[in-house]
Amino acid sequence: MKKIGEYTTRGVVSTTGLARITLFDGRFDTGYRIVKFDMAMLTQNVNAEASCKLLTDDGGSSADSDDWNWDNNEEIAWARTGNNTTSNATHTTESYVDPDNMIIEDLYIKAATNEGDAEVNYMIVLEKYEFTEWNGALGMVRNSSQSVG
Repeated sequence: MKKIGEYTTRGVVSTTGLARITLFDGRFDTGYRIVKFDMAMLTQNVNAEASCKLLTDDGGSSADSDDWNWDNNEEIAWARTGNNTTSNATHTTESYVDPDNMIIEDLYIKAATNEGDAEVNYMIVLEKYEFTEWNGALGMVRNSSQSVG
């Protein structure tokens, strides 16, 4: 596997659905690895909490749920953040990335907040790799597999 680039994608995602981040270049011998995932509330002056997760597939129960399921191969990164404007405007964020992740096709982001319909900021740092088509096919199977049990 050979690293061939580094990329950053950032934007704003709504908490009302699943957003797609297009990465697929039409080739099955390249893929992306998430190395960093950050998020923050769009509005910084409210008491609120939010969470996000990154998925490799847009279907299944994981895409419909706000819960984190680390047993599901489709979920590969998770983050949560919170603002507390009543105690000197503190802001906390924590993030987790599966170090063994590899995205062959597209990436999906699911966000949730205790503020109802809202928007959150995200920033994802990725490394692009080149490998054999056989490894790409295995990665695609893994990215779409459901959890067991």
